[in-house]
Amino acid sequence: MALAVINYPTLSDEDFAWIQDIRKAHDPLFFDVVGPHLVFIFPTEAVSEEALIAHVRRHVASVAPFEVVFRCAVLGDPDFMDHAHAFLVPDEGFSDVVKLHDLLYTGPLRPELRLDLPFMPHVGIANTPEPEACKVIVDAINAENFEIRGRVEALDVIGYDGARVWTIETIRLG
Repeated sequence: MALAVINYPTLSDEDFAWIQDIRKAHDPLFFDVVGPHLVFIFPTEAVSEEALIAHVRRHVASVAPFEVVFRCAVLGDPDFMDHAHAFLVPDEGFSDVVKLHDLLYTGPLRPELRLDLPFMPHVGIANTPEPEACKVIVDAINAENFEIRGRVEALDVIGYDGARVWTIETIRLG
């Protein structure tokens, strides 16, 4: 079992439904596995559950909750799990997500930080085997001129077995 750290942004019911409608239609890999989320620590087996929880608690105690605002979809990694991916990327809160991600990839998690891939804060919303088809989805979403407002108020330490996700502990910021 791998462990990860994610955030389920606090969203309005309308915004949550909008994201889920897109994911239901276009996210066959993850729609039934996990809800809309931001990843702070990617799945790892390098630390114990207890060590990860203690590490996250220690580092988020002084981090205040923050807002994220999404106004744009982008084409993400074209090769992850042999699929191209569409992401909502925050216009506002981008630096807060990056800084918290970097803060958490210290201590026992430092060796897990991928330096070969740039970190892109995102909520995954679609994936297809063909990048061109995924780009069509991105363009259609961006044509809607949307604005999704959310808040990052807590992080979830989760378990992931390759087929399902479950929360082990929710740790509030600040």
